[in-house]
Amino acid sequence: MHDKTEGDSAPGKKGKGLLVKLLIGLVLIGAGGGGTFMAVEAGMLGGKAGPAKPAEKDEPKLVRKGEDDPYAPKSETKGGEPALEVEGEGGSEFKTSYFNFTEDFTSNLRNSTALVQISLACSTRRDGRVLIWLKKHELAIRSAVLVVLADTPEEEVLTPEGKQRLAQRLTGTINKVLTDTEGFGGVDRVYFKSFLVQ
Repeated sequence: MHDKTEGDSAPGKKGKGLLVKLLIGLVLIGAGGGGTFMAVEAGMLGGKAGPAKPAEKDEPKLVRKGEDDPYAPKSETKGGEPALEVEGEGGSEFKTSYFNFTEDFTSNLRNSTALVQISLACSTRRDGRVLIWLKKHELAIRSAVLVVLADTPEEEVLTPEGKQRLAQRLTGTINKVLTDTEGFGGVDRVYFKSFLVQ
């Protein structure tokens, strides 16, 4: 005689039990793999020192007085000997280098028949790359400076305060050209070597 009911069949129980064990095994393997991956990424396994630090940008650095500037342009005296550079102990802790534009800038002024003619120089406390870039991009800088001058009203260039504002705008303009072309400005100030309005 057979007393088994349909729900008690042995092959059905074995199939369900095997499937449950298989699913639990897959979940455990997945959790273990995920945990291992996280441990490696956190630097706890595999000798990794943790997340990589972002690389420091290679921008012109401030140069302290007495430090060597690896990008400094070579300056010579008339005899061909290197020029001696002596720095004072007071004032700024950083070296200041100057760039002289080779030609004067002449432009009309906004809504005026007057012309302005200026001779410019600028300074930087950054390494010599800024001076190299000023020379390299002098043509683009000249064009941008002339646009600023042409947009300057005559009454602004007649007062000391107006000239200071113009110098600040020119500094920003030069830095924008350098930033657009080289990724970094670096000019601290613009100086008027001569300033003529006629």
